[in-house]
Amino acid sequence: MKNYNSERAGLLDEVRGFAILCMVAYHIMFTLREIYGIHNWLTELTAQSWFDIIWAIFAGTFIFISGIVCRYSSNNLKRGAGCFFLGMLVTYITAIVANPNLVIMFGILHLLGISMLLFGLGQKLFDAVPSLVGLIISIFMFSVTTNVREGTIGIGGAVLELPRILYNARLLFPLGFRSERFASGDYFPLLPWFFLFMAGAYFGVYVKNGNCPNFFYTTRIRILATVGRHTIWIYLLHMPIAILIMDLIFGGFLFGR
Repeated sequence: MKNYNSERAGLLDEVRGFAILCMVAYHIMFTLREIYGIHNWLTELTAQSWFDIIWAIFAGTFIFISGIVCRYSSNNLKRGAGCFFLGMLVTYITAIVANPNLVIMFGILHLLGISMLLFGLGQKLFDAVPSLVGLIISIFMFSVTTNVREGTIGIGGAVLELPRILYNARLLFPLGFRSERFASGDYFPLLPWFFLFMAGAYFGVYVKNGNCPNFFYTTRIRILATVGRHTIWIYLLHMPIAILIMDLIFGGFLFGR
């Protein structure tokens, strides 16, 4: 796990750029529907229950690649602290301007910030595990903890119901134990998403060492790659800008009807 190749993986920048653009589009459709009352085939499409699967794929791809990228950082503690701070800034702003049910209590920035911090703090321990073994364990744990928010843990026929006291504690929502009264406009708890981040971190060893096929390291769509290198700021700024534009068009949120 030493002597990492410093070459960027252009394909990952492109995929991450595409994923963040899809997330931006989803947020805009959600805002049009829930805040401005715009109902058409496109906004209603994103409200369908099956679309949650597509949304999870985009978000999961973004989280997995963020885990890979942590292998390129020389200071994940600093990056994690900065990312978490931005997440808390989003919480503060949404608490001021948004409906209480839309306040972002623990969104993707919170998740990535804590994940980077945990990885930075435990990197020596994580690196003691062979990369392939760590990758397999991380994927398995992601699968096992996928339904923690719904009150169960396990996979296939081996499923256990978790104690309700965990969910009634209220303060354990960052882990995925949300109470019935808990609401968050964007919710990515550590269980199961931290394990997907770690799967990316273990896969990132192969990427950073140059062990992946050549197409991983080639940039073909430069605009997507550029977007993929600035995803944090795009995620942070896209909603304030989108709401300003939508309010100028539709009115009601900032400037009145």
